[in-house]
Amino acid sequence: MHRTTYIASRLAQIVPTLLSIGAIVFLLVHILPGGPIAALLGDKANDEAIARITSQYGLDQPLWVQFGKFIAALAHGDLGESLAFRVPVARLISERLPVTLMLTGMAGLLALLLAVPLAFVAALNRNRWPDLLIRSLFQIGLSSPIFYVGLILLTVFAAQLRLFPVGGFGETMSERLYHLFLPALTLALSLSAVIMRNLRAAVIAVLDADYVDFARAKGLPDRIVFGRHVLRNALISTVTIVGLHLGELLGGAVITETVFAVPGVGRLMVDSIFARDYPVIQGLTLVLAVLVSLAFLATDLIHMALDPRIAK
Repeated sequence: MHRTTYIASRLAQIVPTLLSIGAIVFLLVHILPGGPIAALLGDKANDEAIARITSQYGLDQPLWVQFGKFIAALAHGDLGESLAFRVPVARLISERLPVTLMLTGMAGLLALLLAVPLAFVAALNRNRWPDLLIRSLFQIGLSSPIFYVGLILLTVFAAQLRLFPVGGFGETMSERLYHLFLPALTLALSLSAVIMRNLRAAVIAVLDADYVDFARAKGLPDRIVFGRHVLRNALISTVTIVGLHLGELLGGAVITETVFAVPGVGRLMVDSIFARDYPVIQGLTLVLAVLVSLAFLATDLIHMALDPRIAK
C-alpha cells in the first residue's frame, strides 16, 4: 500500500509541474525579440501582409486569450500547428522524437559501459596508479564542453579518418546505430565521468562500512559480499545521479544534434527558435518536460526497489 501511495503522489506532482512549465514557456516565447510573422514572410513582409497573417493565426489577440486557447487545446491533446512547417506539431514531434530517444538511449548505455567497470577498478585500487589514471582520463571528459568534444570527434573520426559519417541518420537499424555512434559517444563522455566519480566514491564508502566487515568476518565469499552488500548499496546514490543528469542529456542532445546534423527534436528546437515558431517551441518543451518527469519517476521506482524504506 505504501508503494502505491508513493507512486500516486509522484504522478500527481507531474501535472502542476507541466502546467507551470507550459505557462513559463508560453510567456518566454512571446517576449522574444522579433516574431514568427516576420520570419515567415521574410523580404515579402509589408504592413498589409503582416496584419493579415497575424490575424489569421490569432496573434493579434491579448496574451491571456492566446494562453487560454493554448491550455484548452492542450487539454484535448492538441499541440497546435507549426507556423513554419504548416503541419500539426504532434506529427512533427512524433517524426523527430524517436531519433532523439535513440540517441540519448545509446549515450546512456555507452556511459554506463564506460563508467561502471572502471569505477569498480578505480575503487578497488584506490590511490594506486589504475585509480589515478582512470580519474585523470575521465576528468578530461568532465571538463570539456559537449560541443567542443563533438567537433573534435567529428574532425578526427569522420572528416580525417572517415570511419564514421559526418551527419545524418540512415535508413536501416544498423545504419542508424552507425550514424549515431559518434554523437552518442559525445554525450556519453561527460555523463560517464560523473557516473564514474560518484560510483567510485560510493563503492569506497560501502567497502569501509561496518556491515561489510561483519559480512566478511562471517566467512561469506567475496562475490556474495560484493554483489549483495557493496553493489546494491553503492548503486543507490549513482541511480540518483543518473536520473538527475537525464535532463542534462536531453539538453546536450540539442547541441549534439546540431553539430552532427542529426534530425532529432534537439535540432528541431533550434530551428524553431530561429523561426519564432511558437507552437513547436511550446510543444517540444512540454514533451521534453514529460520525458524528464518520467525519467525522475523511473529513478524513484529503482530507488524503491534498491531500498524499500524510501516508500515508507
